[in-house]
Amino acid sequence: MKEVKRPHIVAIGGGTGLSTMLRGLKLFTTNITAVVTVADDGGGSGILREDLGILPPGDIRNCILALANTEPTMEQLLQYRFTDGMLKGQNFGNLFLAAMIGISNSFEEAVKKMSEVLAVSGKVLPVTVEDVRLVAELENGTSIKGESKIPIVQQREKSRIKRIYLDPSPAAPFEEVLVDILNADAIVLGPGSLYTSVIPNLLVDGICNAIATSKGIKIYVCNIMTQPGETLGYTASDHIKAFFDHGLKSLDYVIVNNGKIPKEYIERYIKDMSEPVKYDKEEIEKMGIKVIEEDLVALKKEFIRHDEQKLAEVILGLLK
Repeated sequence: MKEVKRPHIVAIGGGTGLSTMLRGLKLFTTNITAVVTVADDGGGSGILREDLGILPPGDIRNCILALANTEPTMEQLLQYRFTDGMLKGQNFGNLFLAAMIGISNSFEEAVKKMSEVLAVSGKVLPVTVEDVRLVAELENGTSIKGESKIPIVQQREKSRIKRIYLDPSPAAPFEEVLVDILNADAIVLGPGSLYTSVIPNLLVDGICNAIATSKGIKIYVCNIMTQPGETLGYTASDHIKAFFDHGLKSLDYVIVNNGKIPKEYIERYIKDMSEPVKYDKEEIEKMGIKVIEEDLVALKKEFIRHDEQKLAEVILGLLK
């Protein structure tokens, strides 16, 4: 019997949004490449970055765990965060990857070894292996260096982000990332923090050109909520314009949520300077992009997330 070829999906981003989507995609295909930003400089990842001189492990770890086929206890262990002593605030999964780096010849080799140990479906790749920092320039001229500082200073200055860039620049891409983008059936951007998780990947040399050259369909999964310190007041088309302003050349589809969010959740998010993203369908369609509207809301504890299985089904449906 002839084996059915499973679609090759390249998912580009970082943070919680990307790992949530990966959990859904792995239910339908193992032919997944997660391309992850390495510009993080906050929290436990930032401490390890400064202390050990390694690339930040946090987003990579989250994506490996999302695609891993592990027992619940193992996942619980790798997500464990120390609460006392010198390791207070550190995540065991980050330390696991840091130790793997210590017994490997390179960061990318360590990521592959960790993926093998955890029986990952697909693969997780850093977008670059160069030590880069994220810099934001606000519309009022203020410059902010460091991914973790951008939302804090932006809120204080109350000025929109004009552009972001990498320092140093240009940053060379990890070659395997370019190969996988060129051979993808679908390239998915987001969901996730627009300026600190998704766009940083597009700033790496050659990434936007590879996306433009690839015959795979280009999809953006729009965030359900705006993000304080980054996108307050942004419509769906504002998110898309930011991609084009930072080098993206084409987009075929944008997936937006049209599901209802409970009032008490909206009220809680508004207190934190966040609101549902308004999707201005006509404005998006003027750009030649098809809008896919679905109820994608999942309520997890106190947070509004994408329903990972529904989102994966929508993405796979576009490939059919």
